[in-house]
Amino acid sequence: MGIFSKLFSTNKEQDISNPLQNTKQSLWKRISKAIIGKSSIDQTLLDNLEEALIQSDIGVETTIEIIRQFEAAAQKEKYTSTEDLINLLKKVMEDLFNGIEYSEQKIANDNNTPYIILVVGVNGVGKTTTIGKLANFYKKNNLSVLIGAADTFRAAATDQLSVWAERAGVPIIKQGMGADPSAVAFDTIQSALAKNIDVVIIDTAGRLHNKPHLMDELNKIKRVIQKKIPNSPNEVLLVLDGSTGQNAIEQAKQFSSVTNVTDLVITKLDGTAKGGVVLGIVHQLKIPIKYLGIGEKMDDLILFNKSNFINSLINQGVFYSE
Repeated sequence: MGIFSKLFSTNKEQDISNPLQNTKQSLWKRISKAIIGKSSIDQTLLDNLEEALIQSDIGVETTIEIIRQFEAAAQKEKYTSTEDLINLLKKVMEDLFNGIEYSEQKIANDNNTPYIILVVGVNGVGKTTTIGKLANFYKKNNLSVLIGAADTFRAAATDQLSVWAERAGVPIIKQGMGADPSAVAFDTIQSALAKNIDVVIIDTAGRLHNKPHLMDELNKIKRVIQKKIPNSPNEVLLVLDGSTGQNAIEQAKQFSSVTNVTDLVITKLDGTAKGGVVLGIVHQLKIPIKYLGIGEKMDDLILFNKSNFINSLINQGVFYSE
């Protein structure tokens, strides 16, 4: 059994309606106004639904695809109630994730080699807190964890990460500001191998204003890691701030152009009405979302589940007709 199916099994049933309350109210209020009282699809409904989706930060490209699929499905089968149309919309939204789901990884440390996670993202997106939450999760599930503070560009980055490492109760490898990030990564891997660590989480700097430098830095870190452990890192997690809406998609495009992003973490969804961008991110980038950040507490990081996410947004028990 993969570690995520084993340790995150309860997340599939978790109700995340409260953390997503702002997005839920914004998105569902607009959608229900478009669909309420309808038993079939006409041009007025399609126009109103398109406007509702665009206003909810889902994005034009993704909205067009949802409308296209929604209309095409309705032409194949007869829908006779508002509830039918809502269920159809939910299915169309879920289908956006088909074939774009994270792969479960087995963290076994069979050959005394750690499972390595490289974390990327611009400053301010919640990268540091995400690393702390991940470290806390793995440690709570009886895995040894080591953090590498390879974001040596910002003076505060290492200090902030040290605080989260202390909160999680895991060790951290760090050097001074301006140190070579790949040297920090090397020291981290060396220490992990010597201590038979299960999981290594390495922080990196996010300087999109200097893409060539960022590319060189990330590639150098990877080369250093691969000298010690071929075919690593196991994951490259890109952290995106969901509250920035369409700007998060642009950041993901930029990072994808400089490194092989395997999975996404969408943070700050508890305080924004722009959570609809999650649909646009997956549809446009074809990169799976693995985690959602839904708060500031150590346990406020959950494994992404598409059905859970859509059901938390589409509240069929409340309609808005004004």
